Amino acid sequence: MKKIALLLCASLLALSAAQAQNPADKPSTPGAGLQKIEDFFAYPRYSEIQLSPDGQFLAALAPDKTGKRMLAVIDLNNMQAKIVAHFNDAQVFRPRWVNNKRLVYSVTEQNEKSETIYQGGGLYAVDRDGTNERQLIYRRWRGIMERKIASRTLDVDHDFFSAIPQAGTDDIYVTQVRNEKSIKRSTYNLVRLNTVDGKATPVQKPGQTTDWVLDNAGQPRIAITYDDGQQSAYYREGEDSAWRKLASWDSMKADFTPLQLGADGALYVKAPKQNGNKALYRFNLQKNALEKTPLIDVDGFDFNGRLVFDKNGRLLGAHLETDAPGTVWFDEKMRAIQDKVDQLLPGKANRLQIPHDSPRVLVQSSSDTDPGSVWLYEIASGNLSPVAKTMPQIDPAQMAQKDFIRYKARDGLEIPGYLTLPRNGKKNLPMVLMVHGGPFVRGVHWRWEATSQFLASRGYAVLEPEFRGSAGYGAKLYESGKKEWGYKMQDDLVDAVKWAVSQGYADPKRICIAGASYGGYAVLWGLIRDPDLFQCGISWVGVSDINLMFNISWSDINEEGSKYYAPEYIGDLEKDAGRLKAVSPLHHAQKLKKPLILAYGGLDLRVPIVHGTKFYHSVKEHNPQVEWLEYKDEGHGWYFLDTNVDFWSRAEKFLDKHIGPNAK
Repeated sequence: MKKIALLLCASLLALSAAQAQNPADKPSTPGAGLQKIEDFFAYPRYSEIQLSPDGQFLAALAPDKTGKRMLAVIDLNNMQAKIVAHFNDAQVFRPRWVNNKRLVYSVTEQNEKSETIYQGGGLYAVDRDGTNERQLIYRRWRGIMERKIASRTLDVDHDFFSAIPQAGTDDIYVTQVRNEKSIKRSTYNLVRLNTVDGKATPVQKPGQTTDWVLDNAGQPRIAITYDDGQQSAYYREGEDSAWRKLASWDSMKADFTPLQLGADGALYVKAPKQNGNKALYRFNLQKNALEKTPLIDVDGFDFNGRLVFDKNGRLLGAHLETDAPGTVWFDEKMRAIQDKVDQLLPGKANRLQIPHDSPRVLVQSSSDTDPGSVWLYEIASGNLSPVAKTMPQIDPAQMAQKDFIRYKARDGLEIPGYLTLPRNGKKNLPMVLMVHGGPFVRGVHWRWEATSQFLASRGYAVLEPEFRGSAGYGAKLYESGKKEWGYKMQDDLVDAVKWAVSQGYADPKRICIAGASYGGYAVLWGLIRDPDLFQCGISWVGVSDINLMFNISWSDINEEGSKYYAPEYIGDLEKDAGRLKAVSPLHHAQKLKKPLILAYGGLDLRVPIVHGTKFYHSVKEHNPQVEWLEYKDEGHGWYFLDTNVDFWSRAEKFLDKHIGPNAK
């Protein structure tokens, strides 16, 4: 253990020495300076690095010699590291400080190939020196065996919710997930849990709760409830007070999102302005009304961020996302620290983690070309020291820049997006139109992303439009996506290609469309609807028939999704049946003549593999250029490294043949 600890300490706190000792951490440059596929899709080497509340200790996940993640704690006063959680059959994830002495964490199961998706990870607590370990929640797959060992341990339907921002307590909050009405929205019952003795105390709730907000002292003061398509926010003055309703709204619109309570009694919420775009407001609990002027309002974007408070509950600022991640500081001292860090780490998004009583700040630094690094900033001296690189095998100097763009759709609507161009080429390039899933989400971000960087490293421009229906850019863009699957949403994709061609970035004869989930649907429909525009397509875990999303008994689409979401945002399955069928690829499979990769996961519950098998059986009769891939151990997207390496190796050869250097 001592040897492991010393190696870990060297790895985390002396990067140059660690990299010299471990050639595998150096960027790989095989062939003509290209990094290997596995470099792009490997799991982060170091992750979830956090300072203790007093800033004296650092917790981090780091790999053992077999690659399984362990939990280490480093004493920053003497630079001694200790492994406090290590499993032979599992990997540690999601560690959190409970207080200066104690941590909680979960685990992932380990199979013969790699770790599985984060499900049923249980919950454990341990002191920072590795003592006083206790299991708090059973692991899903091992619950029966563990019941014989653990006492006062919660069942697998519980999950970690929050530590308590109050010094001196060993308590945390967990939620108990209940499906009270078939598979409608789940209820999240809140439970206060002592991490030392396992004592659990349920919190009184006002209804079928879906979320909770704590005050600075760790008391649950806001509860969000759900009832037949409506959500409501309830507030109480104290632990023994009655709940009273603050507001109600349509659950599909999220018009009122309580974020945090301040020490001054104000409730901070995300709510729409008159034009529908969401901003950060103070909510007056006495008057039961929003203040007229928002605290943070960013033109062209919805407020989407996390509030930062000091130990006394005073609002310091907010981390947010516009075209790139950033922070708005109301506190002058924090603004000065941010300015200093930004000067030392220019061109990066530098997010500060501020423990309550710490002499230092943890800095998470990243960019479009850098997967990320972690630094410690000493407040008194202004010194900045490296802690770790999350993916040390990636060389930022070899990565491509990702730029935020806007273009006009054919009906005049302005569409945002991101364009990634290869480092060695800027004009008349082969291009991959990458379509995000969701689709009613924000799908693209200014950050290093494996897929776009891998494709750019192989010489392809990558265009990622935030087509209508995408979230985060205001109400007009989002609401204009209603019932536009295959129609105006697809027009936006075509208009994105035309924009890239008109700007000279893309060769109109070398365009491939690619995407997963909804993006996979858009690939299939794009090849059918616009065969002259796209030379090929890569679709994985894609919807092939809109109706199949709602009539497959084992799908994880819940009742709320089929009863409220589908009719309003996709289409009424009865009233709009003809309109939906007209844009469902399965009913037009015989028209798809272009080369296609069609891939699915055998364990996918969101888009079950029947979407793929039905479409493949229909399309292969008319198109011999379809490559079928099935990954039996994968779900809704690729998780395993060997899956990603296999899939993207095939994609690389496919693109090379159809729009790359060897295209005819």
